[in-house]
Amino acid sequence: MKQNSHFSFNRQQRSGILFLLFLLIGLLCLYFFVDFSEESSFDTSSSEIVALQKQIDSLQVAEIENRKPKRYPFNPNFITDYKGYTLGMTSEEIDLLLAYRKDGKWINSAADFKKVTGISDSLLAEISPLFKFPDWVTNPKNKSDFKKFKDDKGFSEKTYAQKIDLNKATSEELQKVSGIGEVLAGKIISHREKLKGFSDDNQLYDVYGLDPAVVMRTLNLFTVKTPREIVKMNLNKATASDIATIPNVSFDLAKKIWEYRILHEKVQSFQELDKIPGITERKLQVIQLYLFIE
Repeated sequence: MKQNSHFSFNRQQRSGILFLLFLLIGLLCLYFFVDFSEESSFDTSSSEIVALQKQIDSLQVAEIENRKPKRYPFNPNFITDYKGYTLGMTSEEIDLLLAYRKDGKWINSAADFKKVTGISDSLLAEISPLFKFPDWVTNPKNKSDFKKFKDDKGFSEKTYAQKIDLNKATSEELQKVSGIGEVLAGKIISHREKLKGFSDDNQLYDVYGLDPAVVMRTLNLFTVKTPREIVKMNLNKATASDIATIPNVSFDLAKKIWEYRILHEKVQSFQELDKIPGITERKLQVIQLYLFIE
């Protein structure tokens, strides 16, 4: 019996193969000789596209800025090695500053900072807006007011023994101070009761409506002789809620203090808190009555 070869085709099959071959050749010619490209109708130079691109670029710049570490105001007298490094200072400049402070000297202006450290003008221009000095440096008027107060005619500075215990003072005794009437005397006593007794003379400044000059006159006649004992909290372990229990420290400020500690892992000294917005010299004094660092 004769077997058919696999390569034997009938007439119809040969015609089909020939047609397929011509079709492939035609498609190849079409691919190589016909230009299928066409100009895009998308005009990237239109005002709408340009405006949108600018908006995207601005959002990208804003995002980059948001990702940068935030810088808070700080007292340049308490710059650590690490802090100086992050600010862009050289090790020599940091050492000059630390040596200056070790001698008990203080920096009270940006000019002092440059004179001591010798940093470049460009770096000084970058970091000096963040310098935060104590109130007695930035607002020397308070100091002159106190001097004027002491120089007033008839002023006689009392000794500790001559002063009355502020925690035992009566309304009548408080009203002997010029500027304190029945209402203010009542506020002082009310604030004392709220604190369950004063722990420090500076707490008198927290009495609402009491002028600083009146406080100075009061503290010349009264002082805290039987301070209320305060159980201090460890700042490096306290929660924001714990810190908010300190008189005149809002929860918002307490949260900022807590966030600063978390960000830096640990607070080394109270002077570091100067960098936090809302911390004044007076608040720092109060905070130190209720917290300790370990």
